[in-house]
Amino acid sequence: MIKFNNVSKVYPNGVKALDGVNLEIEQGEFVAIIGLSGAGKSTLLRSINQMHPITGGELIVNGQDVSSLSGKSLRKFRRQIGMVFQSFNLVKRTTVIKNVLTARVAEMPWFKSLLGLYSKEDTLSALESLDQVGILDKAYSRADELSGGQQQRVALARCLAQKPQIILADEPVASLDPITAQQVMADFVKINEKTNITVIVNMHHVDLALNYAKRVIGIKAGQIVFDGPSSEVNEEVLELVYGRSLNDDEMMGVK
Repeated sequence: MIKFNNVSKVYPNGVKALDGVNLEIEQGEFVAIIGLSGAGKSTLLRSINQMHPITGGELIVNGQDVSSLSGKSLRKFRRQIGMVFQSFNLVKRTTVIKNVLTARVAEMPWFKSLLGLYSKEDTLSALESLDQVGILDKAYSRADELSGGQQQRVALARCLAQKPQIILADEPVASLDPITAQQVMADFVKINEKTNITVIVNMHHVDLALNYAKRVIGIKAGQIVFDGPSSEVNEEVLELVYGRSLNDDEMMGVK
C-alpha cells in the first residue's frame, strides 16, 4: 500500500508542488494521474520513490516511512519500485538484452556488474521480460535500431526484470504516435492484470487515462481535486481539474 498523509512538497525556490495531499493506493491498482503542467503530477509520482523528497507530512510505502530512508536503506527500498520515463533512458549503442539486464546490477557484486557477468537466471529473466512485452525477437538488436514504441517496451521490460512491486511511469507515451501509445498502454494493463504489480501513470493524454486506467486522480495546484473510477470522469470533473472544458484534440494531450 502507498499512503500519503497530509503530504506537502515545497521546492527551494518556494514553489509549493504538493499541498496537503491525502491519498491511498492499494497493491495491484492501475492509477492514472492527470492535470495541467505544473499541477504537481510528476512531483506526486516521484515522491513515492523519493526522487523528490517530501517536505511535510508522512508518506508510507509498503509499511516503510519513505522520509526516514537514506543511503543503503533507500537504495534497497528503490529496488521494489520500477520507473519508466518518457525518454526511455536506454543505452542506445548496446543490445536490447543488455539494457534489460542493467536492472539486475543492484543485486550483483560490483566486479560482476563492471564486467557484465550476468547469471543464467538473470539472462532468462530478461528474456522472459522481453517476451511479456512482445519483443523477444529484438533481444540481440541494438537499441538504436528500434522504433520509439519498441524502445519504450524495452524500458518496460527492464523495469519488469527488476521484479518490482510498483511501477511508476512518468509520461511514458508522450513522445509516441497515437497507435503506438495505445499499444504501450495495453502492455501496462496486461502486466498489471497478470502480475498484480501496482501501476501509477502520470499523463497528459486524458483519453488514454480514461481508456486504460481503472482509477483516475486529478491534481490541480498541488491538491487532489478528483479521485475515483475512470468511468466517473465527466465534463464537470475535467473542468474541475483543468479549469475549462476540453475538446477532442485536447483530450489527446493537455499540457
